[in-house]
Amino acid sequence: MNQAPHSSWLVLALCLLVSACATRPVNPPITHTDIATGYRYVTRPQFSKKDESLVILAFSGGGTRAAAFSYGALEFLRDTVIIAPNGDRSRLIDHVGVITGVSGGSFTALAYGLYGDKLFDEYEQRFLKRDVQGAIVSRVLNPGYWPSLWSTGWGRSELAADLYDEILFNGATFGDLKRGNGPMIIASATDITTGARLPFTQTTFDVLCADLDAIRLSRAAAASSAVPVVLSPITLNNYGGTCNYVPPSWIQPFIDAADPPRPAARAIRHMREEAEFADGANRPYIHVVDGGVADNVGMRSVLDVLELMEALQSVGYTTPLDHIRKIIVFVVNSLSIPKVSWDKSEDAPGTLQIMVKAAGVPIDHYSYESTELLRDMQAKWKSMSLVRDSPAFAGEKDKAVTAALHTPEATIYAIDVSFAQLKDKDERAYLNELPTSFRLEPEQVDRLRAAAGKIILESPDFRRLIQDLGGRIESTRPAAPVNHDAAP
Repeated sequence: MNQAPHSSWLVLALCLLVSACATRPVNPPITHTDIATGYRYVTRPQFSKKDESLVILAFSGGGTRAAAFSYGALEFLRDTVIIAPNGDRSRLIDHVGVITGVSGGSFTALAYGLYGDKLFDEYEQRFLKRDVQGAIVSRVLNPGYWPSLWSTGWGRSELAADLYDEILFNGATFGDLKRGNGPMIIASATDITTGARLPFTQTTFDVLCADLDAIRLSRAAAASSAVPVVLSPITLNNYGGTCNYVPPSWIQPFIDAADPPRPAARAIRHMREEAEFADGANRPYIHVVDGGVADNVGMRSVLDVLELMEALQSVGYTTPLDHIRKIIVFVVNSLSIPKVSWDKSEDAPGTLQIMVKAAGVPIDHYSYESTELLRDMQAKWKSMSLVRDSPAFAGEKDKAVTAALHTPEATIYAIDVSFAQLKDKDERAYLNELPTSFRLEPEQVDRLRAAAGKIILESPDFRRLIQDLGGRIESTRPAAPVNHDAAP
């Protein structure tokens, strides 16, 4: 006699579960491309100023460790004023034109692009000192989210994206970034099918025939930090081939060349990989994961631009960056190398330990290589400039010789902001032991922030930059309170 009421409640519960299923966000298409619109560098206010200096910040991956370390770099740039020889004063942060971000670093980059100085009032509590990882796990284990997690295309990363929206991004999209006046933010993910980088810029989304403006910043951050296996890929709809997209005329000869000009071969390889996105008929969906799989320092986009700039100028092409005379790159790399005691035991490490190490070692070494490539380019451009200006080549008319010697007339400043640059061995050891997760203790967050500023201030390359600018710097950061109870 009591079966009917129970059956009614069961039917109601099932209906509620079914109705709770989520639908994967679908990025909308565009009908045509227009290089004068959309979220791309050439449409940003910083580009239109024709400033002769371009300041780039590259934020690495590494979970909250990376987010806090990159935030510390922003705090230092905000609190440091450069005083020009004529007495003009400006904050270093106001000169930043581009910020690249991967994985954990993408959160700081995107949030600063959205909020600007307002970020400094609330980022700590809203994100850095919050147990984001625990919140994601809690939702995954909550039966109320299971119907959504069973939905087609809606996985753990979409669940994480919704959380990021609630606690940090408030539904903001790339359209909001486009309408702002902040620096160009380039968050990157990795196409899991081909291994190609996928930067969230309209330039890339032109190939997909997709509208970047409508994509939520939280989904870009989720894609950039979607660690394979732990988190699911983010799926993007690919409409490539439906909007009459054609690559820029200046790049077409390079894409088609059997032997691409040096040093742009790596950059052109990426462009060829990107061009494959145009095959929307055979690849209607692009599945992307953590950007660190392809580039854990966020430096590859920077290097691509510099390599193309050099190659194009060597064959007589003009580029949008020909007016730049100083390229200043802060490589904010939170790479940590925790010590292990495996070599003290005859027993080999376990399967899980090997898997984690095997995934991390190539990424860590590639991170080092990216920074060194930038330094190599810095040295090459300086050497070529000295040769061109030497009396031996005065009035040189031979085209082949001129092309061989030609590099952009810009000075590169590569400022390495990494734990390895810390002079304090104990602090360096402490930071190297911090985990790659989205949960850190408040003290750990604060020590990461402080370390970033200290490393920049003590950097020889940073000091050379200030000297070459002919100015001086002063800090506006309040002095730390004195602890009178501390031992002398």
